[in-house]
Amino acid sequence: MTDTPPPNDAQIKSPSYRIAALDQDFLLGDSMRGVRFLLEYAKAEQALRAWSVNSTIVVFGSARVHENGPGRHAYWYEQARAFARLASERGGALKPHGNIRDNVIATGGGPGIMEAANRGAAEAGAPSIGFNITLPHEQEPNAYSTPDLTFRFHYFAMRKMHLAMRANALVVFPGGFGTLDELFEILTLRQTQKAPLVPTVLFDRGYWESVINFDAMQAAGTISPQDRELFGFADDAEEAWATLLEHGLAVATATRPSDDLS
Repeated sequence: MTDTPPPNDAQIKSPSYRIAALDQDFLLGDSMRGVRFLLEYAKAEQALRAWSVNSTIVVFGSARVHENGPGRHAYWYEQARAFARLASERGGALKPHGNIRDNVIATGGGPGIMEAANRGAAEAGAPSIGFNITLPHEQEPNAYSTPDLTFRFHYFAMRKMHLAMRANALVVFPGGFGTLDELFEILTLRQTQKAPLVPTVLFDRGYWESVINFDAMQAAGTISPQDRELFGFADDAEEAWATLLEHGLAVATATRPSDDLS
């Protein structure tokens, strides 16, 4: 008489039996943090390549600024929108130099200045990128970034890498802690020569000189006179574009900046 084998329900239901790529508990475990980091890089990289994005102009600024906000807020929003439109029209995001896109507007993907910049690019008929981040108080993407180029990251480090690796230039509108963090990330990469030339403009000189005393830093010897040359100032969209050009912004097709951040 042949013995009937016991049921194998326990084996089939065991987490170890799941296909690894479909096992969310496994993928979200501590041992797979490096894999998740790689996935966040690869997913955005694949989409950016599919859209022929060669380089970007990154626009930072406060998420708390509104189109009809108080004081200078409305002006900052209007000028971020205007800058992104003219940069998209003049910089190569519409592919005037061949089959790749240069100087595509890239933002953190959220509201405020980010929304204004994505909106300006959309009004120019150009694609733009939104590098969103998962936050405790959920940030939703604004309605103007190109859907196929609207990403969401878990890791700030990978988000920062994608913001930096294709950046041809940086325009920083008034903002808070997050804006300062991103600004000094790029300035430090340039100061230490860990990144290629990234022309940087601080928008609204009065704001920036009131919140950061660059003169005091230089006088104390914590930065050099050469460090002050890593950025310029502008007070309207046209001046921001002109300042970027003066600081070396390339508007023709060039080798991918990301090749220098391997």
